[in-house]
Amino acid sequence: MKFIAFETDHQHYWGVLQGDRIDYYPKLVELFPTLLSVIQGFQFVDFENKMKHSISIDEVNVRPPYIPEKNIISVGKNYRDHAIEMDENRDEKAVPKDPVIFSKSPTSIIANGETVDPHEAITSELDYEGELAVIIGKQGVNFSEEKALDHVFGYTILNDISARDLQKRHKQFFRAKSLDTFGPMGPVLVTKDEVAQPDNLSIRTYVNDEMRQDGNTKDMIFNVPHLLSLLSTGMTLYPGDIITTGTPSGVGKGYQPPKFLKKGDNVRVEIERIGALENPIGEQ
Repeated sequence: MKFIAFETDHQHYWGVLQGDRIDYYPKLVELFPTLLSVIQGFQFVDFENKMKHSISIDEVNVRPPYIPEKNIISVGKNYRDHAIEMDENRDEKAVPKDPVIFSKSPTSIIANGETVDPHEAITSELDYEGELAVIIGKQGVNFSEEKALDHVFGYTILNDISARDLQKRHKQFFRAKSLDTFGPMGPVLVTKDEVAQPDNLSIRTYVNDEMRQDGNTKDMIFNVPHLLSLLSTGMTLYPGDIITTGTPSGVGKGYQPPKFLKKGDNVRVEIERIGALENPIGEQ
């Protein structure tokens, strides 16, 4: 299923996307007001018999799938060529031997179609990172790689917008990736039964229709089961937790000279079996 959150008649709903129409049922939304609550109580919902209404996606405002209750867990430099392009000397030694882990504030999240604020007063090096995001659906701690996907609810797209100058200035990634609007996410949340192989999905990013990133999740240094198992070691993962898995090469900073984002640009991230996330760059 492809879940989608939306607004119509000043009311917030969620439903199941079927082509260009959304099937939903307001009474079900009363029981599960957000997609986060659906994830947390998924086994109790009878979707097939409950979706009694339908509306065109063109008649609604798409919202982010949901806002997580805690920071997004993020993995950096998880594609070899990206790790090298981010190194000043383009050195193979930049490829990490262990996952680079940081976090991103949930207050950064915006919906498909919403505008990314370039924050020109504090950054001049705005960049994009198209990423596969994993949604946890089953609580767990200290689980194996073999059991890792049992804890997954589904997948979505996240564009990890980054201020490269702030990233360099503060040494840590949090502020550079957590400014307001720096987390476009969606437009849908796809259940894992529709993504049999999360480690073999094409991922592409376009800026103004110019393809900048052209990768595949099979090129991750640390694949999804490994990341989930590692993150669960000594740290309980809960339904609704979001884990982003890194970005392929082709980010703006990786070009010589760099191709940073500017007002008026449009960024589209496409991931196979999930869809496309598109956001303009401009003032709020």
